[in-house]
This record gives sequence, structure tokens and C-alpha cells, in this order.
Amino acid sequence: MGAGAAAAEGPGGRVKSLGLVFEDESKGCYSSGETVAGHVLLEAAEPVALRALRLEAQGRATAAWGPSASARVSASTGAPAACSEVEYLNVCLSLREPPAGENIILLQPGKHEFPFRFQLPSEPLVTSFTGKYGSIKYCVRAVLERPQVPDQSVKRELQVVSHVDVNTPGLLTPVLKTQEKMVGCWIFTSGPVSLSAKIERKGYCNGEAIPIYAEIENCSSRLIVPKAAIFQTQTYLASGKTKTVRHMVANVRGNHIASGSTDTWNGKTLKIPPVTPSILDCCIIRVDYSLAVYIHIPGAKKLMLELPLVIGTIPYSGFSSRNCSVASQFSMDMSWLALTLPEQPEAPPNYADVVSEEEFSRHIPPYPQPPDCEGEACYPMFACIQEFRFQPPPLYSEVDPHPSDAEETQPVSFIL
Repeated sequence: MGAGAAAAEGPGGRVKSLGLVFEDESKGCYSSGETVAGHVLLEAAEPVALRALRLEAQGRATAAWGPSASARVSASTGAPAACSEVEYLNVCLSLREPPAGENIILLQPGKHEFPFRFQLPSEPLVTSFTGKYGSIKYCVRAVLERPQVPDQSVKRELQVVSHVDVNTPGLLTPVLKTQEKMVGCWIFTSGPVSLSAKIERKGYCNGEAIPIYAEIENCSSRLIVPKAAIFQTQTYLASGKTKTVRHMVANVRGNHIASGSTDTWNGKTLKIPPVTPSILDCCIIRVDYSLAVYIHIPGAKKLMLELPLVIGTIPYSGFSSRNCSVASQFSMDMSWLALTLPEQPEAPPNYADVVSEEEFSRHIPPYPQPPDCEGEACYPMFACIQEFRFQPPPLYSEVDPHPSDAEETQPVSFIL
């Protein structure tokens, strides 16, 4: 019959199977505002009397622990168990009900199909999660109400994800921390161990490899080992109390560093395994991640740096980064132009510099320059014309440096 099926007998007829299927069974998860659609499948072996067939969709976060975590008051000690709940989804649809004035519907033997469709709230829904002291669960349940027999139901879990975009500015900023530790105690100190660690951004997604940049200096007398790990921290809040669960989800190890030596991680990678995305928007359950870069020091407490990490669902696009890298590459590649081009173009060489003396002597002006004249205004007209003939053309300008009155007053027309 498909996922989610049940069977029951009763005075009102025997229900051979009751199933619940989604329209798109390949869809792994849903998000806020999306539509959930499917069918309730009922197969009757004989005529079945029913009062109603309804569909319920519920979602809530629950945090609980204590002697009796399923109840608010422990039966054994009488002490209240720590328990908190937050509801995120509550939808009820009627798929089949009796006509007006009647109390019972009679279904004939055979297979019956009842479609359903509802929309998830537009407000952000918290990602589905199951932990040690609580869970965030969503489910869809079909309930068959029949006379004189208990209600029959079938339930399917609905996976919901609250998308976290790692391309937001707050998750694209680099994270850098530095710390130093003196190894030994009192007068028996052997020297400091210093650690500096950096990641390029704060947000990553499942399957990505995090490049780690670190500098380690060992001025102690001991052999040390650098390591890195991703930690998941689950925080539960119930009845004013808090529970915390922390465990490692991935790790990587570096090479030993001898006394008086240094080591550098120039992008050492640590791959993120499939884990639940960060849950930051639930008031009773929170899931955080951190990247810990630490130094194992024999006989001393480890030196650790924890860099905050957010595991998102929308992967890094790299658009802004690529633009920056392309721009920097372009400016680098084009920088040679500034070394070869002068700030202002030079004038063409003089005619006398590029022709022979014999050729130039044939164009010497026949009128000598008066000894008492200053400037070109004292030249005879023909001499000025001849000399100008062999000079380079003036630099281009859109404004005439010597406009005439006739040109200023003469109208100009354009034919298009």
C-alpha cells in the first residue's frame, strides 16, 4: 500500500488497509511556505461505516529530562520533571464527513483515495532534530473515526529544514584567534607554546572542506602535536534548567613539533561530515558548532582555540570573492602599462631631425631674421608659413585656442 499503513476490523466493516503517501516521495525535506500534498489511501474489504476522515499536521519542539521525562511530575519521587514544549505547526483538515443531517458515511468495498493539500506557515520553521534530551519533530497523520470502534490512524514524519545562507555578510567574515601558554609550573617552566589560527569565513555547509591556517611555535622543552576538530554542542532549556551535550564530529592531526621549532598550516583541510545544520532560532533547543585548533602538550593542559562555526544549508557561491580576485588579477596584469606609457604623449620629431641636411637646406626660408626682432611676429609672412610647414601638428583640442570673431558669430548647422 505504501509508506504508512494500518488495518482494523469492527462492527462497521473491516478496513483492509489505511495508508498515507506524499505527492513527491523523493522530496527529502520541506521549508516554510511550501505546500505539502498527498493522498490518504483506504482499502475496505466490506462496506465500512465512518463518521469522519481528517488529516492533522503537527510540529513541536520538546525538551525533557528527569526521573520521568514524559510527564511533568515524576510518579516515583513527586518531583517535577524538567519539560518544555514549543508548537510550530498545527493544521487540521477534513477529508471526508457526513452530509448535513447525517452522522455516518458508508464506504463501499474497494480502494478509496482522498487527496489533501496544505501550506506550511510562512514564519520560519525550526529544522527537524533529535537529540539526547529533546527533539524537534513534524508529522502528518490521517485519522479515521468510526462508530463503536477506536479511531484508526496512520502517521508519516515530515522532515523540515530552516535554511541558513552562508553567503550572508556575518558568515563571510574571517575568524582569527591567538593564544600563548607557558608550559610547566613555578620555577620549572620550560618555555611558552604559542598558537594562532584562522579560517576564511564563519559559515560552511555539509561536505565542504574547511581550510585551516595556523602558526605554531614551540619554545618549550617538550614534543607537541597540533590537532583540529569540529565540535557540536547541543543545549536544552526546560523548566529553567539547562542541559548541554558536546561531542566531536570530525578531526584532523598535524605533525609533531620538536622543541624550538615552528610549524605552519597553510590551508590544512578538515571536511565537514553530514550533520544537522546549526539550529539558532529555537528557544528551548540550540545546536551550535565550533572549530577547535589545539595543541596536545604531554604532561600539561592542552592549548586550545575555538573558532565559531555555522553549518548552513545554502552553500557558498563565491561570487563576491571571485569578483575581487578577478579585479585584483586584472589590475596586476595591467600594471605593466603604467611602466611603458608616459604620462603625456611626446610630440613627433622635428622635420630637420629625420631628413638629410641637403633636403632641409632646400626649404630654408629665403628671408633672414632681423637681428632686433623678438618672437615669431617679426618674421615675414612667407617665412612663417614655410617654417610652420615643417613643424609637428599641434596637440588635439576640442576648444580652439585662437577663435576668430567670424567663427564665434557664424551659425553652425548639422545635417542628420
